Amino acid sequence: MRHALTLALLSLCAVAFSQGDPAMDTIRLPASYYQQFDADYSLPVPGEAFGGWQKAEIEISAAHTALVVMHAWNCGTFEEFPGVWRSVEYVPRSYEIARTVFPPVLAAARASRLPVFHVVGGGDYYKDLPGYKHAVEIAGPPPPTVEPIPGDPVLDALRQFKADKVWRGAHNNPDGARLAEKLDFLPEARPVGDEGVAENGEQLAALCREKGINHLIYTGFAIDACLLSSPGGMLDMSRYGVMCSAVRQGVTAVENKETARQQLAKEIGLWRVAISFGFVFDDTDLIAALKTVPR
Repeated sequence: MRHALTLALLSLCAVAFSQGDPAMDTIRLPASYYQQFDADYSLPVPGEAFGGWQKAEIEISAAHTALVVMHAWNCGTFEEFPGVWRSVEYVPRSYEIARTVFPPVLAAARASRLPVFHVVGGGDYYKDLPGYKHAVEIAGPPPPTVEPIPGDPVLDALRQFKADKVWRGAHNNPDGARLAEKLDFLPEARPVGDEGVAENGEQLAALCREKGINHLIYTGFAIDACLLSSPGGMLDMSRYGVMCSAVRQGVTAVENKETARQQLAKEIGLWRVAISFGFVFDDTDLIAALKTVPR
C-alpha cells in the first residue's frame, strides 16, 4: 500500500512538472532593474535624484523562458575584411564575448529545460539548418510587405551621401559587400541540433508559441542596435507580448567616438532594456540559477 501511494505521488509530481506547476517551475535569481523615479526639482538636475540601477531577486518561469543568441557573426579577420573592422569597432569585443561568455551560458541553458533560439540575418549561412526550416514551416506564409513610399533622385543622393560619409564609408563599402557573401556564425554561437533559428519576428514568435515561451533572454550584438530594433529583436517581440531581457556580459554595443572609451552606448542600451522591455541579468547569476533547473 505504501509503495503504491509513493508511486502515485511521484506520478502526480511528474504530471505537475510537465504541465508547468508554478511551484516546481520557478527559477529564482538576482536581476538588475532601473528605478526611473523620483525626479527632485529642488536640484539643479532633477533626474539625478532617480534611484538608478537596483538589484532584486525575482522569479522567472523555466517553462516559459528561452535564451536567444542574436547576430553573433563571424566577421573574419582584419586582414580579410579591413573595411568591416574599421566601421564596426565592436568586432573584437564580440569575439571575446563569444569566446569567454557564450560557452558557459549556452552550456547551462542546454543542460536545463530552457530552449536556445538563434536570430540570424545578413546572408544565407543559416538556410540549410533544420531549426531554420522548421521555423519557416511553422510561421506560415510571410505577412504582406509594406509598400514603400516612392523615392526620388534627391532622396537617392541623400542615401548615397550617408553610405559614403556616415556608415560605412565609401572606401569600406566593398569589404561589407564581400563579407555578406561569406557571413557565418561565430563558432561558439553555431546552433546545435535542431535549435530554433529565426530571421524575423514572425518566425521567432512561431518558435515561442510552439514552446510556450513568453520571456526571451538575449545575448549577441549589438545591444543598442540590432538587439533592440532589427527583425527578431526586442521591439519586434514586444509587439507579441513577449518580455525581453538581456545578459549584461553577453552583449556589446555600437559605440561612437565620444562613448567608445567607457562603452557608454552599452550602458544606455542596457538602460533601455531595463526601462522598456525586461531585466538585465549577470551571466554568473543566470548560470547558477539554470543549474537548478532539470531538463
